[in-house]
Amino acid sequence: MKNVKMWVGSMEVERTALEQIQNIASLPILAGHLAIMPDVHMGKGATVGSVIPTRNAIIPAAVGVDIGCGMCAAMTNLVASELPDSLNVMRSEIERKIPVGFLDHITGSEKVIALKKAETVMMERWEKLALKDKLGRANPTKIINQIGTLGGGNHFVELCLDSEDRVWVMLHSGSRGIGNQIGKVAINIAKELAVKAERNLVDKDLAWLDEGTPEFDDYIEAMQWAQDYAMLNRDTMMQIVLATVKNMIPHTKVIGEVVNCHHNFTSFESHFGQDMWITRKGAVSAKKGQLGIIPGSMGAKSFIVKGLGNNEAYCSCSHGAGRKHSRTSAKKFFNVDDLIAQTAGVECRKDADVLDEIPGAYKDIEEVMKAQADLVEKVHTLKQVLCVKG
Repeated sequence: MKNVKMWVGSMEVERTALEQIQNIASLPILAGHLAIMPDVHMGKGATVGSVIPTRNAIIPAAVGVDIGCGMCAAMTNLVASELPDSLNVMRSEIERKIPVGFLDHITGSEKVIALKKAETVMMERWEKLALKDKLGRANPTKIINQIGTLGGGNHFVELCLDSEDRVWVMLHSGSRGIGNQIGKVAINIAKELAVKAERNLVDKDLAWLDEGTPEFDDYIEAMQWAQDYAMLNRDTMMQIVLATVKNMIPHTKVIGEVVNCHHNFTSFESHFGQDMWITRKGAVSAKKGQLGIIPGSMGAKSFIVKGLGNNEAYCSCSHGAGRKHSRTSAKKFFNVDDLIAQTAGVECRKDADVLDEIPGAYKDIEEVMKAQADLVEKVHTLKQVLCVKG
């Protein structure tokens, strides 16, 4: 495929995803080839698992509506034998302290003082956002209450064990409702501008904002705010989970660096001697030596990785295993008995409401890792023993 480089190994790429990739590759604003990651699959607006370089422009729908969605992981000083024989109580406590789905973190009582100070800074920046006035019913109280909440879909909190039986906390979430609002408003603005400019796009979702315009500046400011909000949300939840574990196992503490990385985001970078905007839609930055997180499904392995700085991939890697069944398809193809079998040994929900997240709905994470052996190296291999799903 012209203007596209792919890291998919022997895995088949669905026709609809290939069509999306071709549509993106034909855009006049591209600053180079597309880099396609091994977890690639059809997405809304742009293909999930794609790295899109653009010159003097940004595609809001490629960034998406969960701006800054990503992962956070921390290794603790605990080992498997120190965990309780049954993790049901611990899962219930985490679910009680971190609201899931559409719930807000009402009281904020679990938040530590340092994170409350960070919230204050976030809201001071919020008041200065130009795009704020176009968001309609954006409620500052709800925005601050949702810091420390998981959300729905494929978002999760997990306890995992590495190959040496050390206990890790790992979680996945993003910018919650406010990121969704910012994304949708910017996408609509880009579409309106495309109509006025008579761009006649093959896919209206690929409308872009031109650098140097007020619309571009307002979006970049709001998008970067949402990315920081998402990171703070993950930091907050990590502190809450660690405090919950510590309450049950008092000597719990974190060992080493806490990894916190986006996989739906845009940043201004230099590649091949050019300055450009790099949008990673379901992809992680993997500069040489940079730590990242590549999760599998809730019944498979996950990996802490170190970037190899592959320039052809714009120093990127996959953000997970990638779906091979849509949510609707998974619910038709699998049943609760399949879910119970595929999550054996994991303390998690095993009911019809999480059937769309069954491990069988995802690609083989080992094949995904094999396909990107020149993008990252494995540092730690994790296997979950507890999973809280949004």
